[in-house]
Amino acid sequence: MASVSKNFMLSDLVSSEKIDQLPSHYIHPLSQRPNLQDVSHDSIPLIDLHDLYTPNRSHVVQQIGKACSNYGFFQVKNHGVPESTIANMMKIAREFFKLPEEERLKTYSDDPTKTTRSGTSFNTRTDKVANWRDFLRLHCYPLQDYIHEWPTNPASFRDNVAEYCRSARWLALRLIEAISESLGLDGDYISRQLGKHAQHMAFNYYPPCPQPDLTYGLPGHKDLSLITILLQDEVPGLQVLRNGNWVAVDPVPNTFIVNIGDQMQVLSNDKYKSVLHRAVVNCEKERLSVPTFYCPSPDAVIGPASELVTDDEPAVYRKFTYREYYEKFWSIELANEDCLDTFRDSSST
Repeated sequence: MASVSKNFMLSDLVSSEKIDQLPSHYIHPLSQRPNLQDVSHDSIPLIDLHDLYTPNRSHVVQQIGKACSNYGFFQVKNHGVPESTIANMMKIAREFFKLPEEERLKTYSDDPTKTTRSGTSFNTRTDKVANWRDFLRLHCYPLQDYIHEWPTNPASFRDNVAEYCRSARWLALRLIEAISESLGLDGDYISRQLGKHAQHMAFNYYPPCPQPDLTYGLPGHKDLSLITILLQDEVPGLQVLRNGNWVAVDPVPNTFIVNIGDQMQVLSNDKYKSVLHRAVVNCEKERLSVPTFYCPSPDAVIGPASELVTDDEPAVYRKFTYREYYEKFWSIELANEDCLDTFRDSSST
C-alpha cells in the first residue's frame, strides 16, 4: 500500500516544488478515475429557511422532506448564521493552511480516534491511493471538552472557530427538528435518539493539482454522521451522485449545503438515503471547504424509529452504538466499502 508519509503535508509539497506531474501514489487506477467531462450541472434544491418559524413552517418542512427523500442533499439560505461568522471562518481556515508545515504538524496524527488532528489524504491507515487533500479535524461539542486541544495559531483560531461551531450547532438542531417532523415523527424524536449529542468538523484544503483527471480530493463516499452542514468557498469541487450521474454542486454565496448521513438513513429506516458524493480538484485554484458533522454521542443506541417499522416495512438495520459504527467506518477503505451494509438486520434480507 502506498501510504502518505507524515513527514510532509500536501500543501508543502505543492508550494516547495514545481510540480507538473502527479506523484505516482496519487494516481487512481484507470477504471476509478473521475471523468471530469461527464458531469451534470443540474442543481440540488435550494430551500429558504426564513419561514421555518412562521405559519408557513409546514411548507418548509415539506420541502426539506422532499429534498431528503429525492436527493439526500439540499442547500439552505436565510439560515440565520451571520455573514461575519462565515467570513471569519473561511479567513481562519485559509490562514491555518498558510502556516509553516512544522506548525501544522503539531496536531498531526493518523489515528482517527484523536479528537483533534491534522493530516493528509483521508485515512493513511487504509488508503491504497492517496487523495489530493490536507485537513484539520476537530471535535467541537461539548465545546468546553475540546477547545483546549485546538490550535492557538492563528491567534484568533479558537475564538472564531468556537463562534462558528455554536452557530453550526444551532442550525443543525433546527434542521434535525424539521427533518424529524417531515418523517411524521415528533419534532424532538431524532434529537432524543442522539444521547448527549456530538459535533465534529473538518477544514479541507485542496491545492491546485497538475493532473486533476487522475486523482480525487476525496473519492465517492457517504458520511457517517446524522447530517452534514457544508460551508465551501467560491471554487467548485463538490459532486453528488444522482440517478447514476455525477452532479456538480456549484457554490452559492452565503448558503450551506446539507446532506443526509448514515445515521439518518438508519433512523428513517431507509426513507432518507445517505448519498455518494466526492470532491474533485482542478489545476488552477485552491479550494477550501468546512463540513460540520452532527452526530450521536458515542454511547447512543441507533436503530430505525419504531413508528417507521411495519409488517410491510420491517427494520432494515439492527441496533448499534454510534461508537461501534464510528470504529467500523474508520477501519474500512473509503472508496470501496459501504459501512451501512455491515449493520443491516439479517432477518429483513
